[in-house]
Amino acid sequence: MSMEMPALPGGAMSGLVASAVEYMVDAGQRSILFLDVMRRRGDQYREHVAQTAPHVLQYAAELIIDGRKLDEPVNYALVRIIPPKDVEIDPARRPFIVIDPRAGHGPGIGGFKADSEIGVAMKAGHPCYFIGFLPEPMPGQTIERIAHAEALFIEKVIGRHPEADGKPCVIGNCQAGWAVMILASLRPELFGPLIIAGAPLAYWAGVHGKNPMRYSGGLLGGSWLTALVGDLGAGKFDGAWLVQNFESQNPSNTLWTKQYNVYSKVDTEAERYLEFERWWGGHVNLNAEEIQFIVDELFVGNNLAAGNIKMSDGQQVDLRNIRSPIVVFCSKGDNITPPQQALGWILDCYADVDDIRSYGQTIVYTVHESVGHLGIFVSGGVAKKEHAEFSSNIDLIDVLPPGLYEATFEAKGADTTHADLTIGEWVMRCEARTLDDIRAMGGNSPEDERRFAAAKRVSELNLAAYRKFVQPWIKSMVAPQTAELMRNLHPLRTQYEAFSSQNPWMTAVKSAADGLEENRKPVSKDNPFLAFQEQVSKQIVHVLDAWRDSQEALSEAIFLNVYGSPALQAAVGIDPKADPSHRREMPAEHRAMLEKRTAELKSRIGEGGLREAAIRALLYVGSARGMVDERSIEALRQARRDDSGAKLTLPEFKMLVREQFFMLLLDREAALAAIPKLLPDDVNQRRAAFTTMNEVLSASEDITGERASRLQRVATLFGLDAGETSGRASNVAPFDPKAKAS
Repeated sequence: MSMEMPALPGGAMSGLVASAVEYMVDAGQRSILFLDVMRRRGDQYREHVAQTAPHVLQYAAELIIDGRKLDEPVNYALVRIIPPKDVEIDPARRPFIVIDPRAGHGPGIGGFKADSEIGVAMKAGHPCYFIGFLPEPMPGQTIERIAHAEALFIEKVIGRHPEADGKPCVIGNCQAGWAVMILASLRPELFGPLIIAGAPLAYWAGVHGKNPMRYSGGLLGGSWLTALVGDLGAGKFDGAWLVQNFESQNPSNTLWTKQYNVYSKVDTEAERYLEFERWWGGHVNLNAEEIQFIVDELFVGNNLAAGNIKMSDGQQVDLRNIRSPIVVFCSKGDNITPPQQALGWILDCYADVDDIRSYGQTIVYTVHESVGHLGIFVSGGVAKKEHAEFSSNIDLIDVLPPGLYEATFEAKGADTTHADLTIGEWVMRCEARTLDDIRAMGGNSPEDERRFAAAKRVSELNLAAYRKFVQPWIKSMVAPQTAELMRNLHPLRTQYEAFSSQNPWMTAVKSAADGLEENRKPVSKDNPFLAFQEQVSKQIVHVLDAWRDSQEALSEAIFLNVYGSPALQAAVGIDPKADPSHRREMPAEHRAMLEKRTAELKSRIGEGGLREAAIRALLYVGSARGMVDERSIEALRQARRDDSGAKLTLPEFKMLVREQFFMLLLDREAALAAIPKLLPDDVNQRRAAFTTMNEVLSASEDITGERASRLQRVATLFGLDAGETSGRASNVAPFDPKAKAS
């Protein structure tokens, strides 16, 4: 019995052959062009690392302070970003300071594109500064020394802008985020609002089935391996190892998708790919002591969230000491710093929202649905939305009453109420939240906490053993020249070098690529072989993703079972039945200060004038909504501008809002009952103030329900009848926020 292939019609066969020839010509040309892109990437890498201060900032900059010249030198520097000619800076607006992460890559990611953190801040009129770093650390440089240097940098910026209406807004990206939080807890007086983007502040936090990086420390036996790599580097830790760790989290992208995307779209994707690779391949070094601090205190020890970090002078790092508003950016699509790690520190520091308020703290968070870790800093969509809105409304954040909020964004449309009071394409709201909203995102069980505590203890034991028995031998055998050779031979570096023009074979590739410019013949979009190529690519991605998922599941199972063993926990001193909660109690000195401040505010409920009464009433009515809208704040801001020279400064206004908020919180009825005593006799002044309140409250939506009832009560307290308060009065003088009762 014989089997024969069915015969294809002659036209179909010739069409298939023509498609095959067309595809092969295109594939051959794409292969040459792809190899030439790799050559350009290698040459770009060599040029980048040869620079004294390599960076990827897209803006001109002026050096303000060179950290290498400080009494305690560091490889950091402060620069002023020179705005483009078409950007106008308002000297009265607070400056922004962007600090980039030193996590294996070079600086500049915060100003990588026009639509970047720096770009949107300047577009909003803010002067901008950037804190970057050089590839090599200074001898003896530590995380604490860097913090001292950054404090000097921020003091310098404050001194350069005495007319600014508020302290600098500081943005800390990724690893720079926790560094900024540490400094802000030690020097709270230096900071305006903090924007912490994708920063792992509570490294143990996460949910089962996700966030595999948090298991790495335990699976490797702790931080002894970090010490070993630092010793093999003759006192330096190669940042390429950190980059390789990031790449291992997504093998399908690292091994296939990133390169395939260039190969399949080589005519359009080359420049974008090379632009990103210039930053991704710019590896930097850290001192061994720096990385050891990071791993021991944060990644394995989780000591920042627990409040167990101490400086050399004995000062304890307590995030509750931060007085500036804290804005946290995170994303569900971030596998490096998931929302639990970005927000879990709040649960460690505070018992409830009232506890947050007792420290005078304002925390605002926003959770993106899908963007990845790097997209939080460099995505044009995020920059145009989240970063742009916060940059434009940073004063709104600064005057929010203490508490916990989630920032939400609504697209502005033709039916948006009072769209003239918004900036950009979105309307930002800050909606009141509780700690239960953060707990609902998922987190560790008590058993998980004990597992991580056991991993921390195992790390400490292994590190002590390594330092006693192995480290002296390693240090005696490794010379600086050997360490440098090992760094140069790192796989991530050699992949760039291998395809650079230093490779003689790449000369032929360049010549061939140059000859294709006039003879390029792209394949048609409906070519069946191109469709088959796409299917093969998807299958490769699927296989690599499945392999990653299986490895992550295995890693989690090993971690949970090994460190969940009661025998191991008992052996390292962890009580399997103990409460693993490490939330701290309120210090006695803070409690005493709080009691004193409470008594003071209660005694001053009857003090003040029209401005105190108006703000108190506004907070009373507005709190019924449980959210603050940027349109309401803009209306209030305009009310401040309308008076003749008596405008409150932003710090004065912030203090006024907070005092009146706490008075309402402490004794609402007494605070409301005191309002008539604060009002002037002049009914026109009272009516003008009430009109301003009405405009602020109705800026985002109609006043209905509980808010309407409260507003009517305020009208009664102001001595106004229903006829006088209905609608919007237009024949009254503007509200003077400096006006006092006679």
